[in-house]
Amino acid sequence: WILNYDIMARFRRRTCIILLLFILFICSIMMALKTLRPDRAGFGDPFGLGLLPELQQRTVILENKQNSLNRVQGDTVTRVNNLHSITVNTMKASMPSVNKLDEELSSPNYNFHIFYYSWFGNPQFDGKYIHWNHPLLPHWDPKIANNYPKGRHNPPEDIGANFYPELGSYSSKDPSVIEAHMKQMLSASTGVIVLSWYPPGMADENGEPTDDLVPVILDYAHKYNLKVTFHIEPYKDRDDRSMYHNVKYIIDKYGGHPAFYRHKTSTGKLLPLFYVYDSYVTLPEIWANLLTASGSQSIRNTPYDALFIALLVEERHKHDIHRSGFDGMYTYFATNGFSYGSSHHNWASLKAFCDSNNLMFIPSVGPGYIDTSIRPWNNHNTRNRVNGKYYETAFSAALLVRPEIISITSFNEWHEGTQIEKAVPKRTGQMVYLDYKPHKPNVYLELTQKWSEKYRKEQEQWLM
Repeated sequence: WILNYDIMARFRRRTCIILLLFILFICSIMMALKTLRPDRAGFGDPFGLGLLPELQQRTVILENKQNSLNRVQGDTVTRVNNLHSITVNTMKASMPSVNKLDEELSSPNYNFHIFYYSWFGNPQFDGKYIHWNHPLLPHWDPKIANNYPKGRHNPPEDIGANFYPELGSYSSKDPSVIEAHMKQMLSASTGVIVLSWYPPGMADENGEPTDDLVPVILDYAHKYNLKVTFHIEPYKDRDDRSMYHNVKYIIDKYGGHPAFYRHKTSTGKLLPLFYVYDSYVTLPEIWANLLTASGSQSIRNTPYDALFIALLVEERHKHDIHRSGFDGMYTYFATNGFSYGSSHHNWASLKAFCDSNNLMFIPSVGPGYIDTSIRPWNNHNTRNRVNGKYYETAFSAALLVRPEIISITSFNEWHEGTQIEKAVPKRTGQMVYLDYKPHKPNVYLELTQKWSEKYRKEQEQWLM
């Protein structure tokens, strides 16, 4: 009897230990999955709160995305390093297998638009490093800024990114790089390159003018059956007059190229399409001068008419966008929960608003977000990739609203860690870069191709 009692006691202890381990395992999975749906969590003030048109016109116009993101506020910190170790262990087994791509069999999906940056430079092609040596941006509060490092990155080992590109610290002018990028974008079954663009002689504050590179990008895009449209950045003194002249410049200079993108509207017209970054910093009345038929600088019903897509950050922007005469809206940010526009659970209501007002809704999906290499104080806006699960969740949310176009943030915005370009593991003396392990460098290209095909099939059902 004593022996039986001893056996039972050991059995109970073993059962309790197994149960405890099981509970801990479930808890770790829940913690990992939490990053997939952060949209209902508190992340401080949404991005751009201080940059709405009413306030912005009284202060300064944003010159680029870097300045915008310096306004990010919040007090919830994401424990990225801890989460990374948890998700590698818990999500490895649940990552769906993706068929290996055959680049020759991939076909472009012209309803998949991908944001592309040609602002990188290196000594071989540019005489110096450009953008890879990005400065560490200080927090706007001096007390907080003093707690973080200052200075610039020092390529090629130390670059302004949390991941490291397979192509190294490349130059956007390098023909072999441009060709490699086109092959990667085609392999992902994207179809339209949304090229970051400043007028001739202008650039972001950390870069140099790149308009002279546009013809080369168009030529290589055409070689791979890709199209190119323009992401018009918030250049100095951007208003209705300068926009009219710049749209005219783009169409006159590049509109005849076979890779220049034109979108077929519901009425059968083929029109150029322009994304307008930080559109909300300009008053609706100013935009209406350009974008409404009765406006003083109206581009409507002229040879330079086009589809103009505004950036929506806050919910109120949807009314301003409609009043301004824009043709649609996009959300850009790859940070679910960061702003009203980038929060997946708001896309259905935004799509309904667009449908009722004859506007296009273009949700932006991304694989994750991390910019602590250039904003070391911005941990709370990091979105862990969860081995591809975050990206797939974003695509799933986008398909639910049946959009005419899906935009992808981004192909190569390395500073913000939204890239789907091939990245490789790299370790230096002081830095261990993030990577795509346990998957291959092309995993996000494969996932994009998978969802491009899924979108095509579902779109056929929507149109039936």
